[in-house]
Amino acid sequence: MPDSAPGADAVARSAAPPAPAVPTINRELSLLDFNRRVLALAEDASVPLLERLRFLCIAGSNLDEFFEIRVAGLKEQLRAKVAPPGMTLHDARELVARLAAGARSLIAHQYRVLNGDVLPALEAAGVRLVRRTEFTRAQRTWVAQYFAREVRPLLTPIGLDPAHPFPQVVNKSLNFVIELSGNDAFGRDTGIAIVKAPRVLPRVIKLPRDVAGADNSFVMLSSVIHAHLAELFPGRRVDGYSQFRVTRDADLWIDEEEVKNLRQALQGELPQRQFGSAVRLEVAAECPAHLATFLLQQFGLGADDLYRCDGPVNIARLASLADQVDIDELKYPPFVPGVPDRLRDAPDILSAIREHDILLHHPFQSFEPVVEFIRRAAEDDDVVAIKQTVYRTGVNSALMEALIEAARRGKEVTVVVELMARFDEEANINWAERLERAGAQVVYGVFGLKTHAKLALLVRRERDARGRRKLAWYAHLGTGNYHPRTTRLYTDFGLLTADPRICADVNEVFLHITSLAKAARLSRLLLAPFTMHRRVVDMIRREARHAREGRPARIMAKMNALVEEGVIRELYAASAAGVKIDLVVRGACALRPGVAGVSDNIRVRSILGRFLEHHRVWYFDNDGDPAVWLASADWMGRNLFRRIEVAFPVLDPALRRRVVEEGLRAYLADNRAAWQLDANGRWTKVRPRRGVRRRAAQAELLARMREPDEHA
Repeated sequence: MPDSAPGADAVARSAAPPAPAVPTINRELSLLDFNRRVLALAEDASVPLLERLRFLCIAGSNLDEFFEIRVAGLKEQLRAKVAPPGMTLHDARELVARLAAGARSLIAHQYRVLNGDVLPALEAAGVRLVRRTEFTRAQRTWVAQYFAREVRPLLTPIGLDPAHPFPQVVNKSLNFVIELSGNDAFGRDTGIAIVKAPRVLPRVIKLPRDVAGADNSFVMLSSVIHAHLAELFPGRRVDGYSQFRVTRDADLWIDEEEVKNLRQALQGELPQRQFGSAVRLEVAAECPAHLATFLLQQFGLGADDLYRCDGPVNIARLASLADQVDIDELKYPPFVPGVPDRLRDAPDILSAIREHDILLHHPFQSFEPVVEFIRRAAEDDDVVAIKQTVYRTGVNSALMEALIEAARRGKEVTVVVELMARFDEEANINWAERLERAGAQVVYGVFGLKTHAKLALLVRRERDARGRRKLAWYAHLGTGNYHPRTTRLYTDFGLLTADPRICADVNEVFLHITSLAKAARLSRLLLAPFTMHRRVVDMIRREARHAREGRPARIMAKMNALVEEGVIRELYAASAAGVKIDLVVRGACALRPGVAGVSDNIRVRSILGRFLEHHRVWYFDNDGDPAVWLASADWMGRNLFRRIEVAFPVLDPALRRRVVEEGLRAYLADNRAAWQLDANGRWTKVRPRRGVRRRAAQAELLARMREPDEHA
């Protein structure tokens, strides 16, 4: 059987030989490399054009968060003169400088791809972003009317003087700095003005066909405002201007000792996120140097914090252009997610789960069975209780509506809502309030430890074979969020099960979170921050011991990030012992593979494609009795020590084979979307050898599991 008990194989816990010290790859630098791989998708001619534009926007959005969280955190530590772990203050300052140089290079590359490749290709395909300098007479007239009707009434230009100080500028908002000459209405020579773009207006505006002469022509709001800046200052001359955007520290800080009600504390703190410390200033490429310097001074930034953009400073907003174009050939083809065979002929989902565990592989297979699982529980008079965790669920969610309906019907509904899910705090607060109004019991996890586990549990009255009443449990455990949008875009596994040992463990996890009592000993699940790290280390050491004894030894694992130093040391030691290790790491990876005598037997690859790779899968050969785990946690310190996370074994042999084939081997065989990491920390695109069939894991899985097209 798979190794699932936290205390199994005590021999494997004996100390492994120490791994030689090998410098790891810095997490922040690795994240920049990840964004270079995302940007490469925007350059890939085999990717549909509008999807290439989306990848450009994703790279821009990723960089925003990189500055808001990672760079902001480093700068805050430097201000406090507290070096990050393992660094001196000098090291930290050098790292910030390297990150600035790397980000500046990446941003310049991003705009070269946009202006030199993607936009011209889109224009050739009939989709045009019209620049202000390219307006025809008809377009100038329409833009002028749009400005007068929709934009100007919302603008409040601010001429700076002692009574009009530099205004508060919201995080990542679009703004303009204008240099003026001539005297103002009061005879003064105030020379600088600031204009904030209205946040309620679309950043990409579709031109009418009769104005554009085509169906898919667009103009940026920044171009509309640029074209009419002079109208905002009658009697003055505009001598210089630039659009600009400031990125701020967006992390929230709550004082654990002072807070009495986390939801109330967050509701008070969220508005302040928009005005955190500035960490980056973006301006137009042609922004006059003295205006850029003026802005840097206003935000307390240095020259290294300035980024010139050869195009719109808010590049991520171009995603709305792709949303407005209805040309199928320029997008990924649509598909209908498949449904597992075990659900097709079952009278209802609970009876199907009673018969067999059911594995769901999203987005290739539908998330609807999970929604139906909760919806059925809400409607079934025999279901008496529902418990669920919520990390990210979005603004609109049929699943959350089902929980609310269950509470209204008088069922015992307990929902663990993680209020500190970064950038989803407001949506989660709103759901928490609605659930409470419906009568659900809502708790906010364990303060200081984000609840990142993905769990749902149903308790149902049933009759056994003798007709006696009993309570039966049904559970869903997943690697991804209960979020209607991401389940169509992220690769994740979910398990529906009535296994009494797994369900009992799930119930214990809920009791631990809600009661704050010590977690009982779990028979099947691994729970962070208690047993997960230790058991991962145990299982790595067991493979190393098997290798030293001449037995087969193998580790395969897939995750979003690998940066936890303890796990990395154990993987180095296992490699030195002869264990063959294959890792698929989408994002940051601190481990260096292929170092002689240390990590010769470790191979690291990253897969990027249409879907965001999100599932966490662990395989340990276990001397021919494989242990296969699915988890909510990456191998990162925050997941293993500072979050409530769950890993669960796949016990059904057929489902275990599916997980290994679909979640690991398919990705290890990929030679189209894969990148390989070398000992120097460089990522290289994998190219198929001559005569070798080209394989892409996502395309193969989609072809295998999607519902067949009846019209094909």
